[in-house]
Amino acid sequence: MKKKLSLLCMVMLVISLLVTGCGGSSAPASNSGDDAKDSGAKPLKVALILPGKVDDVSWNQAMYEGMKALEQDYAGKIQVTYSENVYEVANIEPALRDFATQGFDLIIGHGFQFQEPLIKVAAEFPNTKFALGTGYKTAANTCLYDIQLEDGGYLMGTLAGLMTKTNKLGVVGGADAVEIYRGHEAFKFAAKKVNPEVQIQELYTGDWRDAAKAKEGAMSMYDAGADVIWHSGDGIGLGAVDAAKEKKKFVLGNVADQNVLVPDYVLSGIVYNWTPVIKQMIDDILGDNFLNRTDKKYMLTVANGGVTVAPFHSLDSQVPAEVKAKLEAVKKEFVDNKIEMPKFEK
Repeated sequence: MKKKLSLLCMVMLVISLLVTGCGGSSAPASNSGDDAKDSGAKPLKVALILPGKVDDVSWNQAMYEGMKALEQDYAGKIQVTYSENVYEVANIEPALRDFATQGFDLIIGHGFQFQEPLIKVAAEFPNTKFALGTGYKTAANTCLYDIQLEDGGYLMGTLAGLMTKTNKLGVVGGADAVEIYRGHEAFKFAAKKVNPEVQIQELYTGDWRDAAKAKEGAMSMYDAGADVIWHSGDGIGLGAVDAAKEKKKFVLGNVADQNVLVPDYVLSGIVYNWTPVIKQMIDDILGDNFLNRTDKKYMLTVANGGVTVAPFHSLDSQVPAEVKAKLEAVKKEFVDNKIEMPKFEK
């Protein structure tokens, strides 16, 4: 009898194990990564096309670092491919079309020279989204992103107007594009606001990369008595910085913290943090809000943390406390929307 009972128990145990193995009553283990894969979710494919090198301590490096920071924060949500040194218009259109053909979701052209090719290619790929760095043209599947450069120009004009001992300043730019013009005009406006006696020389080289012409112009300004020059960015900035080194005068940088280039003479500058703009853009795409935006422009400002002032580093002791306090007050006024400037229109 005991043998029969034992045999019966063994049979029941085997049946129980078979039922469990078929999943009849057990719940599967939770795995969020596997769930994401099973749902078919794919990261947003982003192509960032830069006109220069990622280590230029200027326009391209600032954008590259901003995107790398966001890429880390959005791990698994975005997948970014980088292309550098695509500067000539003749090379831009094939690069845009190549990425669009590969099925990228968002293609970013980081510069004004991308405008015409980008608008053309965007019309050919209506299901692809495109972003243009500075410019004024848009289409249904494109957007603009830009710097409110008058914010930075105003801050640098305030600093230069208070720091000059000769009451002579200079400002050097590349192409006379709308946003650069706004920045220069704000620089001049703010400098004269804090120092009505100041005189300001200005130069546009006509090209973003003509460092030699920018250096020549900056040297001439220093020779004419200027003791602080601000430049409005890109390759021409390297020429202005080099002139400051030779003339042993102060220069204010733009786009990135350029003190590393000439620590004794790069007093400060404007630094672009592109992350807030890229984040907003990608959030809109991930949230299916990109095409619904009536405002097709994303702006870097002091208020959103996209436009900041570089530290004084080893030159800190040469900047009076009242100048630092004024800069902080101006930054707060931007955040509180209390800065009043004219409309700088060409």
